[in-house]
Amino acid sequence: MKFIEIEPKNSFESNNPKIEKLYPQFVKILEELNKREVPQEIVEIINKEIQKINETKDEVLALRKQIMKSQLVILNIVEKKMKLVTKNYYKNLWLTLGMTVFGLPFGVVFAFALDNMAFIAIGLPIGMAIGLGAGSQMDKKAEKEGRMLNI
Repeated sequence: MKFIEIEPKNSFESNNPKIEKLYPQFVKILEELNKREVPQEIVEIINKEIQKINETKDEVLALRKQIMKSQLVILNIVEKKMKLVTKNYYKNLWLTLGMTVFGLPFGVVFAFALDNMAFIAIGLPIGMAIGLGAGSQMDKKAEKEGRMLNI
């Protein structure tokens, strides 16, 4: 089953840069998913989200909010059910995890070892580097396995 079409709206053609960026991005996600075999239950969820966009009024703010919500729902469902991720997904995820899980404890250790609380900040770049390294490796693995959406 294919995805339903997004009905054209006047806001798509307006000179609003936010809509001009969001709409093609949403269409690109649908095109990438069309290239893959998507289970029926996920197609139904995506079609419901597209229907919500089609039912949204032609107001820029309301349309923008709905496109963002629908895009987030679709990407979360696809990530959980099909294990497909966008480019740099793991890098962005592990950047923050590295800073909080590794960086802050390292900073606290440095601060207490050197008896100066100013050294807490030293741990953050260390955690950032660890997180970026781990995330990059996971992104490469996902790309090799064909689980990366070209978005």
